[in-house]
Amino acid sequence: MIQTLAFYLFATIVLLSGAFTIFAKNPVHSVLWLILAFFNAAGLMVLAGAEFIAMLLVIVYVGAVAVLFLFVVMMLDIDFAELRAGFAKYLFFGIILAAFLAIELVLGLEAFRAGAIKLGTETSAPIDMSVSNIEAIGALLYTKYVFLFEAAGLILLVAMIGAIVLTHRQRRGTRPQNIKKQVRRRPGEAVRNLNPEVGQGVEL
Repeated sequence: MIQTLAFYLFATIVLLSGAFTIFAKNPVHSVLWLILAFFNAAGLMVLAGAEFIAMLLVIVYVGAVAVLFLFVVMMLDIDFAELRAGFAKYLFFGIILAAFLAIELVLGLEAFRAGAIKLGTETSAPIDMSVSNIEAIGALLYTKYVFLFEAAGLILLVAMIGAIVLTHRQRRGTRPQNIKKQVRRRPGEAVRNLNPEVGQGVEL
């Protein structure tokens, strides 16, 4: 009984969070709703017995992808009004894409009900029922697929470096902090008496 209630609770929150992710006007709010959806999807994976996928959802998607996207959205100069201005322009294309995805979901469900497709051979990756999912997947990742696993880590490292470079780039209209100039400043340079004309600003 408790498993059924937990399933419907997690599934409902995932659906609502996904809808709010799409329809939220602020991209930062969209990312926060997306993080909530990932957390509840991880709960569904735990109920299904796939605790390794649940761990990946929390560590990789929430801890890396979603947070990285959140920092990029918050730190870059993105004109949200200009982004929202093209909503009506691409609305028809979005409806077509959504209908296509809905058809794919229906076909996938019907194919799942028809029966599973047998992929590969039984001897390609034998399953030892005496070990847990995490232990079995870890043994494959660090032995047979260790190079692919390390390549994925390098790709994430490049993405992290790219995000750091984007946040430290020179932007117009900002005043970066110059520590050396502040330390060498004399008391006479701290205050300047100016008398600007009416309607004119002061250049710092």
